[in-house]
Amino acid sequence: MNVLPFILATASLLAIPGPTNTLLATSGAGVGAARSLPLLAAELGGYLLSIMLLRSVLGPFMQAVPVAGIVLRIVVSAYLIYLACMLWRHGARELAGRVPVSFRRVLITTFLNPKAVIFAFTLLPLQVAAIDLLLWLILLAVQIVTIGSGWIALGAALGRGLQGVGRPLLIYRLSAVALVMLAGMIGAQSLTMA
Repeated sequence: MNVLPFILATASLLAIPGPTNTLLATSGAGVGAARSLPLLAAELGGYLLSIMLLRSVLGPFMQAVPVAGIVLRIVVSAYLIYLACMLWRHGARELAGRVPVSFRRVLITTFLNPKAVIFAFTLLPLQVAAIDLLLWLILLAVQIVTIGSGWIALGAALGRGLQGVGRPLLIYRLSAVALVMLAGMIGAQSLTMA
């Protein structure tokens, strides 16, 4: 994958509301942007740890059993459709709670985030040397911090009552549509691999 398609694909995936982004926005709304910034380290650590474990543990298995990669992509597609349905129906309500968000909660939520599976096996190159992978991971890390900062800022703006920034329900519904489209692309790729 070239750099520009990688940036566009990862940025699109990172921008979609999900469990981590919801926590970041909730923290921004509840305690403000400045006090929420340390949560970016938890998000970054959760994603990188998950990606590295997935690639080192599941990667060799997927190379030995190629059908496992197809099954994993189908499972990820199904999960993305499930998340899209949840966002469509319930997403906007999650911004309403102002419960303090902990570093640990963001770390664990991000570690378990299905986006990491997509990064590990779909968007990051599979057959590259460690130094080359490091360069892709640095590019991903910059995007994680940048887009995570945007979610904190959005939450802070909504928390201050700036409703002109956007309507949460519309944002969540558009994100649900984007998730379905991403699931369709991953599912179609699985079918062509079969």
